[in-house]
Amino acid sequence: MVATLNKIASHEIVQKGLTALRNLEHRGASGAEVNSGDGAGILIRVPDAFYREVVDFNLGAPGSYATGIVFLPKDFAQHQRINVIAEEEGLQILGWRKLPTNSKSLGKTALSVMPDFEQLFLSAKDNSLNLALERRAYCFRKRVEHELPIYFPSLSSRTIVYKGMLTTGQLADFFPDLSDTRVVSPMALVHSRFSTNTFPSWPLAHPYRYIAHNGEINTVKGNRNWMAARETLLVSKLIPGDIARLFPIVDPDGSDSASLDEVLELLYLSGRSLPHAMLMMIPEAWENHASISEKRRDFYQFHASLMEPWDGPACVTFTDGKQIGAVLDRNGLRPSRYWVTSDGLVVLASEVGVLDIAQERIVRKGRLQPGRMFLVDIDEGRIIEDDEIKEELASGAPYGDWLHAGLIKLED
Repeated sequence: MVATLNKIASHEIVQKGLTALRNLEHRGASGAEVNSGDGAGILIRVPDAFYREVVDFNLGAPGSYATGIVFLPKDFAQHQRINVIAEEEGLQILGWRKLPTNSKSLGKTALSVMPDFEQLFLSAKDNSLNLALERRAYCFRKRVEHELPIYFPSLSSRTIVYKGMLTTGQLADFFPDLSDTRVVSPMALVHSRFSTNTFPSWPLAHPYRYIAHNGEINTVKGNRNWMAARETLLVSKLIPGDIARLFPIVDPDGSDSASLDEVLELLYLSGRSLPHAMLMMIPEAWENHASISEKRRDFYQFHASLMEPWDGPACVTFTDGKQIGAVLDRNGLRPSRYWVTSDGLVVLASEVGVLDIAQERIVRKGRLQPGRMFLVDIDEGRIIEDDEIKEELASGAPYGDWLHAGLIKLED
């Protein structure tokens, strides 16, 4: 991940993200064809001014419309059904953009399964903004993906994902948008995929809608089964309509990372902050940790009754476009290093050397520790330390009182 503490979106951050991605080529893989990659991608903040210049229809104010790239089968002819679902979900289609792509460098395997690409823009009929719009777009996207053979890498008013079955060096060439100097962002999340427990495919490249992930979730089968078992208990006052129309929340054919992203998305859109949702899913080793505060212990114990840990060797980077960060599994089995420079550049990656930074510019560097979180608040322009994150969350509700009143132990 690459971000700035200066609160300024720039094309330089996008380019630094792409440079870091190219320097992570060894982290990814390809088959016998070196030009058919396992996957590469980038997540950035929506470049509003750029999209206004390249579409021929009106967009509302930033935050009032959502956009995302759509992977479509060849000769797709069901746009009208998409319009109907949008109408049913209280949304209106503002327009479609034929996404520019350049497939000249792709290998035969990647080309043989390559979808068509369009970009969708929509807004809420009731003028919902920001998170309220995110929730409507989420419901729309889930219904469309359940019913039609299409895939949205993202659909958001805040962020957009460009990804595919590509190598790290192909990404910027394949999506010409990324080389346009009008495409600016204060942060970039990039990933080079090494496909382990699933075959390479266009949808399974990272980043997902909220995360990029280095590692494996070894408990994923149990996590998926528990999510399916609990679906009948799910209720949300924030997600509009009958939530059952969105089931299954977790796609059984997705990768472990895709499943983690789907659950994180649900927790976030149902009212939790992104760090809160991450710590529900990937908690630190708290049970025998004698030095953590009682409030923090109560926080973890309360959430342990709601969700089992998504466990395994994993460094998960995450963002909602306002904050960007990373959390390391409680066993610390994946590398994660970070640097902060004197001019406000923040870089976190699986290893040193992803960007060429002069030593005299570095004011802080370190390694993410097991169970720890590293978080940058882009809008506030600061790094939020692990203890501050966790103590604030632990103080956010009377978790100890809830445990005392509602937890019954079998030995009792």
